[in-house]
Amino acid sequence: MARKKPKQADEGESDFDRELDDLPQELRWREWMGRIEAVLFASASPVSREDLARVVGQGASVEMLIDDIQAELIGRPFELAQVAGGWMFRTRTKFADAIKAATNLGEETIAFTEMEMGVLCAIAYHQPIDRAGLADIFGKEVSRDLLSRLRFKDLIASGPRSPRPGAPHTFVTTEAFLATFDLHSLRDLPELEIAVGETGSDAPISRV
Repeated sequence: MARKKPKQADEGESDFDRELDDLPQELRWREWMGRIEAVLFASASPVSREDLARVVGQGASVEMLIDDIQAELIGRPFELAQVAGGWMFRTRTKFADAIKAATNLGEETIAFTEMEMGVLCAIAYHQPIDRAGLADIFGKEVSRDLLSRLRFKDLIASGPRSPRPGAPHTFVTTEAFLATFDLHSLRDLPELEIAVGETGSDAPISRV
């Protein structure tokens, strides 16, 4: 009887053991939880379900693993939150004053002028939208410098081409926008009247 040839690993496939079949079920689950925690701690931005699924077995539920990690963090000063279509660790808001008192980590803010906040809101609620569309909303042309500042802050990016003559670029919000405003998705945006009514000149938005 001919021996079967060993299965060749696909190009780019690593020897990383996701399944952990040699471990008892309980230890396997704890290892998967540890892997997810390690990935989240190492990332400064939200990590998607697809990326987390790369470090656990095919039979593992990322959502159930997340639930177990969240349960263990009850009463801790940090939490595992779902933000911008992924998950990330963040300190609980009630400890913000303690962080500020001990270090300058709590002083990192993003400041907006009233016009910047207005344009950001317009893009968030009407995306994809081009400069002509923004001009229709504000009754005047929105400067390229202002849009460049929002792009530099990684809050907006180029969207699909507009159907207007000349096919100008449109603008859309980014995952960094969702994370900055603590939104899981654009469906979590508040009512437009509330969002506009709460904007103020140079209002700081804290990342803590």
